[in-house]
Amino acid sequence: MQLTAPANPRPETRTRTRDADGMAVASFILGLLGLLVLNLFLGPIAIILALVSLWRGTVRKGRAYLGLALGVADLAVLAIAVEASNTISWSL
Repeated sequence: MQLTAPANPRPETRTRTRDADGMAVASFILGLLGLLVLNLFLGPIAIILALVSLWRGTVRKGRAYLGLALGVADLAVLAIAVEASNTISWSL
């Protein structure tokens, strides 16, 4: 017989949300960094992390959406640079 409710009924829910929050922040940082360097790799990673964090129900939805937008912007900057220079790499 249990007289009190358990203190933490589902600890995996809190861990999952904390992981999703970390992924949202990581997608924002990688998307921002991808505007400067390695946008071919960091852009898609930022997009994937943002989508997974939104799917898992992050509390930081704003950062996840910013990471998603910055990941798409990374790929757009790369496409513009490729068209302008006719090469896969670009420099300032």
